[in-house]
Amino acid sequence: MSRGWGAPDTEPTRLTLLRHGRTPLSVERRFAGRGDIPLTEEGHAQAEAAARRLAGAGIDAVVSSPLLRTRQTAGYAADLLGLPIEEDEGFVETDFGAWEGLTFGEASERDPEAVRRWLAEPETGPPGGESFAEVARRVGAARDALLERHRGRRVLVVSHVTPIKIVVQRALLAPIEALYRMHLDTACVTEVDCYADGPQVVRSLNDTSHLDRLD
Repeated sequence: MSRGWGAPDTEPTRLTLLRHGRTPLSVERRFAGRGDIPLTEEGHAQAEAAARRLAGAGIDAVVSSPLLRTRQTAGYAADLLGLPIEEDEGFVETDFGAWEGLTFGEASERDPEAVRRWLAEPETGPPGGESFAEVARRVGAARDALLERHRGRRVLVVSHVTPIKIVVQRALLAPIEALYRMHLDTACVTEVDCYADGPQVVRSLNDTSHLDRLD
């Protein structure tokens, strides 16, 4: 069924989704939402490795969440590709509200009932934050707008765990609970082909082969 943003085509718009490199909070597996934290030294190395990997991928445009960790990651690819960075608020990470900077264990200790509801109900968010259902609607709108702007092109989207998972979840026509069944490493690459008449195909998920030599 048509998604309403164009006539059928044979060449898809390819979204190359790059998660930002490692940060101090990702190392400790803490909730990292709207906090504007920088990459670690290793995160910069991961971003540079991802940029080298993507330099020959025929990327036509670079889109990034406006947060520092994604802009730093996108900067390496944009420099190698000779392209500007187009910031898009729609691909920003979930607002984790009161849980920002906490581990899952710490949040569960402080408010076990809120964590239970958050895990069970996609429309329930952390205290003062966004629910996954709200993020899904935001990211879905951002993706559709991007497809209208860049139809038929190869677009690098530098974003965060939840927005990337949502693009994959929607491509697979999976329920939103599928977000709990995906794992994305820092600086991983995921690819989704989007056809103008509606179908979307996940070509890869959580590809970190470009980071092998950093280990």
